[in-house]
Amino acid sequence: MKDGKTSSASPPCIIYKTKSDYSKNIPVILSDDRTRIVSYPDVKDVYFKGELAYPTALNDGFLLDNRGIGPNVAFLSITYDQYSKMLKTPSSGELFALIIDKYPLKEMYQCGTRNMYSDIESEMNRLISADSIKTFTKLK
Repeated sequence: MKDGKTSSASPPCIIYKTKSDYSKNIPVILSDDRTRIVSYPDVKDVYFKGELAYPTALNDGFLLDNRGIGPNVAFLSITYDQYSKMLKTPSSGELFALIIDKYPLKEMYQCGTRNMYSDIESEMNRLISADSIKTFTKLK
């Protein structure tokens, strides 16, 4: 609390481009040396606002993250749809065997937090079109 005001935590606003189309594939987070998975979703946690948490397509090939990824993201061969229908969450070792790309990112930016935007999709598209994305924190 600062100056008598409270602040609520908000997830980061992450936009990114990948080398191939992985928009339907489950993302996992790898260790810095990319030898193990350090974070992955439960089969029940692949939703965003009641829908499968596919990234939102933006201008110029960018995607808006709706899952919680970062620079150490990798993608699995399994889709959100397939993963959501599994009866139990696989182990990190089982998931590691399903990685199809350990270095999928072309670029990634953190554009503040999601609560900074009233219409995040249109505001991100406007920033991309104006080439203003590069004013944000480049993660990759």
